[in-house]
Amino acid sequence: MDDILRGGFPAGRLLLIEGDPGVGKTTLALQFLLEGARQGEPGVYVTLSETREELEMVAASHGWSLDGIELFELTPPDALRGDEQNTLFHPSEVELAETTKAVVDLCARVKPKRLVFDSLSEIRLLAQSPLRYRREVLALKQYFAGRGCTVLLLDDLTGTSTDGHLQSLAHGVVTMEKLVPLYGAQRRRLRIAKLRGVDFRGGYHDFVIERGGVVVFPRLVASEHRHDFERGVASSGMPELDAMLGGGLDRGTSALLLGPPGTGKSALATQWASAAAGRGEKVFVYAFDESVATMEARSKSLGIDLPAHEKSGQIVVRQIDPAEVPPGQLTHQIRQAVENEGVRMVIIDSLNGYLQAMPDESFLILQLHELLSYLGRQGVVSILVVAQNGLVGASMVSPTDVTYLADTVLLLRHFEAGGTLRKAVSVLKKRTGRHESAIRELCLTDKGITAGAPLTRFRGVLTGVPSYEGSADELLARRGGNG
Repeated sequence: MDDILRGGFPAGRLLLIEGDPGVGKTTLALQFLLEGARQGEPGVYVTLSETREELEMVAASHGWSLDGIELFELTPPDALRGDEQNTLFHPSEVELAETTKAVVDLCARVKPKRLVFDSLSEIRLLAQSPLRYRREVLALKQYFAGRGCTVLLLDDLTGTSTDGHLQSLAHGVVTMEKLVPLYGAQRRRLRIAKLRGVDFRGGYHDFVIERGGVVVFPRLVASEHRHDFERGVASSGMPELDAMLGGGLDRGTSALLLGPPGTGKSALATQWASAAAGRGEKVFVYAFDESVATMEARSKSLGIDLPAHEKSGQIVVRQIDPAEVPPGQLTHQIRQAVENEGVRMVIIDSLNGYLQAMPDESFLILQLHELLSYLGRQGVVSILVVAQNGLVGASMVSPTDVTYLADTVLLLRHFEAGGTLRKAVSVLKKRTGRHESAIRELCLTDKGITAGAPLTRFRGVLTGVPSYEGSADELLARRGGNG
């Protein structure tokens, strides 16, 4: 949150925190006061909508103690008594005046440096008219401005639309939202609607509420991060495939492994991870579709000892549930892995699962562009796996077109020859250098992965329905040579 605010809330100002009930305003406000208490600043929480017991229960759920915070439970005068009747003034006028006076008297006694007022809905109801409501908030603003107190006003937006008058009075406005998808956990995000005199980080930022409070994941801006790194190539450990790529994948670039299910995309990604781990580089694999046990079993069948690399810490496999992890949190996890753990290769398997974590396709493209740009600036090799729909022929389509984002695109295909289902691999593009244009057969065996000789006698391999232009003897000999 401080990163988004470029340091924190401006001291001595009145700020508005608005959002629907249950979005996390109270938790954020308590964190604000607890941080002040840690720094020796007196804090006051004035509540009109929640009881002391409810606030203490919220604090206990996060493992907090509110000993350093003054909790002031403010209830309207004579709220439950009907034996006294006021005939001279409207009851709301008396209650609003006494409420305001109680807050002023409390602050004169405690002299807080941080104050939370929860919530403005009560003041709005007592004021009855927008003019009087605005005047009351303005009076509070002027009172605290002269006393160096930072005030957070919480507004649950109940019974009203967005209050433009209140936003104009506040020095800053933080809007918190809660999104409920048709399936999966609810998503929370916030944005800074305004903050005078501060070049804050705009846009929406995902956040979660966990034990310990609100955790905000700042929106990634790739241009703010640049890291000098040594140029070079990341070999796959397969001489034939490296030859197709002109030596391997260049550091600071992204590669897309594209093809229908079963063509060996995840196997190739694991091969690259194993080769990097063998060079002493750290690799993070974010698995959306497969379980860790399935990945380990598949790797073992290809002669790759994935558990050994995991045990050494060179390869870290993280299972990601797109229904539970918001996209901002995933991006933040990747950033922390790169900056704090020295990760040199990141594999996302697959992008189809990553797509499900996004609210719409256009958002995926923008977020993925920033993520790949950031990883490129850090010298990290990014490998993205994308499964196409369909198996052979013209029916194969991609869930979204991200080929223009990747620096290198490897296309994998099924094809039938001689009554056998085979696999082919080709390099469609490589921005950073020359690459081989030939199509090679890809063979997955218990001794490893190999790329065979170019398929020179076949035509239409990429369609999945090739025609063989050589002799039958040559085809039989090729089958024997390639297993």
